[in-house]
Amino acid sequence: MTASADAEAAANELTPLADYLGSVLRRLRALPPLDLDLTQAHGNVLAEDVVAPHSFPAFDQAAVDGYAARWEDISGGGRSMGYVPTQSGGPGGRIVRLNVVGDLGAASWRPVRLTPGACFSVAAGAPLPLTADVVVPVEWTDQGMAAVEIFSVPKRGYGVRRAGEELPAGTLLARAGTYVSPALVAVFAATGIGHVVVRPSPRVVIVATGDELVDVGRGSQPGQTVDANSHALTAAAAEVGALAYRVGICDDDPDGLRGLLEDQTLRADLIITTGGTGTGPGDMVRRVLSRREGGRAGPVTFTEVALYPGTSLGFGTVGAEEVPVVCLPGDTGSALIGFEVLARPAINLLAGAEPVFRPSVRAHLLETISSPAGLREFRPAHVAERRGGGYTVQPLNGGPYTLSGLAEANGLMVLGERVTSAAAGSTVDVLLLDRRR
Repeated sequence: MTASADAEAAANELTPLADYLGSVLRRLRALPPLDLDLTQAHGNVLAEDVVAPHSFPAFDQAAVDGYAARWEDISGGGRSMGYVPTQSGGPGGRIVRLNVVGDLGAASWRPVRLTPGACFSVAAGAPLPLTADVVVPVEWTDQGMAAVEIFSVPKRGYGVRRAGEELPAGTLLARAGTYVSPALVAVFAATGIGHVVVRPSPRVVIVATGDELVDVGRGSQPGQTVDANSHALTAAAAEVGALAYRVGICDDDPDGLRGLLEDQTLRADLIITTGGTGTGPGDMVRRVLSRREGGRAGPVTFTEVALYPGTSLGFGTVGAEEVPVVCLPGDTGSALIGFEVLARPAINLLAGAEPVFRPSVRAHLLETISSPAGLREFRPAHVAERRGGGYTVQPLNGGPYTLSGLAEANGLMVLGERVTSAAAGSTVDVLLLDRRR
């Protein structure tokens, strides 16, 4: 049997990625909803529909600084002062003079009424006088104080915002599952909402394991590896919207690992470990978490998945609270790909976010590439929009050099298990990495 045939036979024994993801994600449920103050809701996902209790605007108001008037007074009434060109450069018009009977600011609250031939000086946001149906912008006038001369007549309704014009009371503002953005916070506040029911941001704890690990700020030496993983995965979890906590390095000590994970279940909705997922003598995470006790399988199942790079992934629960745990490989590039494939969807599912996967596009490949048989490869890439429409994709470093490729990438090419080569000009799927959700 040839080497390629051996590789293909081995790949056939792996669990297809789609099957594995389905089995994992079916075990997760969105976190219970919380009623949060509006100032704390940003970044979360709504757990129920939100309806406007009040209209926006709440009252008739001026939309611009100027003079609130009756349109009939400026369109044909008032006292004509002659025929002059308008300041806007348009056709000429008659100058109209109105008496200014008061000033109204945004804090004004007493109702006032216009009489024929009169107007109020108003600031944007000020309540509109009764019977007023137009606001003449300041720059279309001589800006008079006791009386004002109007050089250009706007259309009826210009500069006016009517109550409920943008959002009437009872409007569905957002459906359950909607991400609470800053703009949505403003909409809620403007319509009188102070609290919303959301899915809380998952609390995610990241643990790096291995006797060889040392913290950042130094170079690796023989027998030492700088812990890049826990820092990178903490950043990746925060990017998804999780409350991410890095607890640092855990040595390959079985009791220490069990104790650390047990402690973290008190503050975690999801635990992510990195390192020790293989079958080698030093792979302590797999040995400890998959160990059978009392005839029962271990709390975490480790699976060889048809994924490249990084085939060994673990998933299960730990502690009395049965907190979900995702176990990723120790190689940094493989760990980040594993995060994208498994941990990221898990975090989104816990948060109640939809869809749980990144958006994708179909793009034309700029370079011929090869891919390992029987494995679904995620290759770092740079994707760009074409001027005439559609996308192009340039492959970057993958395989053992995935980390350097990811640093430059804004996308991940997805090459299926049956793809061993893809020719330049062919179309491939690309996940977009520069989109938050």
